[in-house]
Amino acid sequence: MRIVRFTTGEDPQYGVLTGDVDVHGIPDEGCVVVALNGDPLYVGVHLSSKEYALEDVRLLAPVLPRSKVVGIGKNYAAHAAEMGGEVPPEPLMFLKPNTSVVGPNDPVFYPEQSNEVHYEGELAVVIGRICRDVPREKVADVVHGYTVGNDVTARDLQRGDVQFTRAKGFDSFCPLGPWIETELDVSSLRVQTWLNGDLKQDGSTSDMIFDVPALVAHVTSVMTLLPGDVILTGTPEGVGPMEPGDEVEVFVEGIGSLTNKVVRRD
Repeated sequence: MRIVRFTTGEDPQYGVLTGDVDVHGIPDEGCVVVALNGDPLYVGVHLSSKEYALEDVRLLAPVLPRSKVVGIGKNYAAHAAEMGGEVPPEPLMFLKPNTSVVGPNDPVFYPEQSNEVHYEGELAVVIGRICRDVPREKVADVVHGYTVGNDVTARDLQRGDVQFTRAKGFDSFCPLGPWIETELDVSSLRVQTWLNGDLKQDGSTSDMIFDVPALVAHVTSVMTLLPGDVILTGTPEGVGPMEPGDEVEVFVEGIGSLTNKVVRRD
């Protein structure tokens, strides 16, 4: 099931995308969004009688984290190597504020404080219920679904600050979308990032050092996760700079594509 958050020009709504999506994550013509009664994280999936053609709605970030986005650093060995570091002995966590979240086709604002902003395409895990100390074998019970993420990073600030908060916390630095896929085996999915149509990242979730069950178990051993919180699972090798005017597309197999343009803030 593909759960979307959308607007027709009025208040945001939740819905289910019906129809087929091709192997490149592009919905077929005739796809329809069936509106839901309320937020499915809190009231479940209850279809309404309202339907909209996909081309008649604007997709928003499919989830607004209730409290936080938890990022995972250096979760692919090749990415750790390209960053000049070793593989961490346990998941390396950092936080992005929920105010950093934007949706498909929303702009990523290039901050004046930085001269080196990078893309990082990733699989994102959406948490479905309040949870703490979740064992690996119970992780499926607390996951609402999966979406595509771009962990945008001001790399020069990351190096200078040592801490990641400023470098990864700017408004618009966490694009998510285009929808949440609730039924997906994420053990071996292709993760790709294009910059202006040129392929820059091409990896697989099978190369993650810590898989999704390990990540959820580790994060919840430290902090309580709330419905709608998101875990970014790390990025493959190939990260690099993007400039105002660039377009970044992140694709995760089995989910779809997330596209955003980079712009200067007025």
